[in-house]
Amino acid sequence: MKISPNHPRFRSLGTRERLVRGFQNGIVAPQGLIAHGRGEAFDYMLGETTPKSSRLATKAAVALLLRARNPVISINGNTAALVPRDIVRLARSVPAGLEVNLFHRSLARERRIASLLKRNGAELVHGVDERARVRIRGVASPRRDVDAQGIGDADVVLIPLEDGDRAEALTNAGKAVIAIDLNPMSRTSRAAAVTIVDNIIRAIPELLQITLTMKPLSMSRLGAIASKFDNETNLARAMKDMIHYMQGWAET
Repeated sequence: MKISPNHPRFRSLGTRERLVRGFQNGIVAPQGLIAHGRGEAFDYMLGETTPKSSRLATKAAVALLLRARNPVISINGNTAALVPRDIVRLARSVPAGLEVNLFHRSLARERRIASLLKRNGAELVHGVDERARVRIRGVASPRRDVDAQGIGDADVVLIPLEDGDRAEALTNAGKAVIAIDLNPMSRTSRAAAVTIVDNIIRAIPELLQITLTMKPLSMSRLGAIASKFDNETNLARAMKDMIHYMQGWAET
């Protein structure tokens, strides 16, 4: 479907089309289309813009990634369909590992996602070798199985578009979790050390840009930025951002 750039919903409709193509190409699960619609509803409440609270979280997230011993970015179907190039560029810039990890898991879909990431510049993608998997306690879904050298060995994990039980389990396993979630009230948002309440199509490019800006900072400076951040307080700010936008909309 060709969408006119003059359409007021141009970017949102383009995002939907990328997900539909991802579904047709075996990258996105049908349930991922439903999950996107739920997130899109929260994006409306932000005015489809990145609020100040999200930028504060992004800086804290970058500080954690740059200080990490073995940072890993977890990739699901929606993430791969929407931001494959930027997610690979972010992984290179940190640098961080990439791991395919799916709720609706099949080896064929894992391999398709890994192939897509490699076509966008990734060299090594974890999560497609069943022999290398270890299990995370406290997760009921297939996402409990992770690559031993990827998420299994990670100290910091970036989890875009995640389910709550694994976010909690990764935190309980002693890993610093960075979430990207448009719902500030979700279990994922509350379980993470840092939650970026934003649309992934804006959040990943912003993470990349801030990473390039912050890379020259010393480890002590990065540590200060990370330790100063309070996720619970910032989630409350994100809620206020949503309420403020909706009140302004209602008054027009």
